[in-house]
Amino acid sequence: MTLTFKKLRQDAVIPKAQTKSSAGLDLCVCSDSPVTIAPGEIVTVNCGVACCPDREDVVLLVFIRSSLGRKYGLTLANSVGVIDSDYRGEIMVPLINHGSQPCTLFPGERFSQLVALPVYLPEVLESDSLPESERGKSGFGSTGRL
Repeated sequence: MTLTFKKLRQDAVIPKAQTKSSAGLDLCVCSDSPVTIAPGEIVTVNCGVACCPDREDVVLLVFIRSSLGRKYGLTLANSVGVIDSDYRGEIMVPLINHGSQPCTLFPGERFSQLVALPVYLPEVLESDSLPESERGKSGFGSTGRL
């Protein structure tokens, strides 16, 4: 599979893996100045790039870099970013600071990861009934705590 990236700003950084076996491509901050995120604040961070996978049956998922989550309490405001294969706009990442101190990200800094995964593109059907299952309608915690 191939991902083709287009720089939308001259100072944008094309995402890349840091090692040959890295699952994620690092996304970098693309801004004219540092981005500071106060505790509890949500900020959208621009990456300055757009992307096109060479196939439709793929989804690009965005995750925070683990070091920023562990050290500073940063995470994506929507938990995981989902980029559909037909999206051609700028990759932007909404972050929230769950930590107790402000966190500053600098232009060009690696802050999140883009992971490509295969995806099923299902046909959707409507029905008045669904087949029974062993679990049935039992919901949260119905299979026990452990």
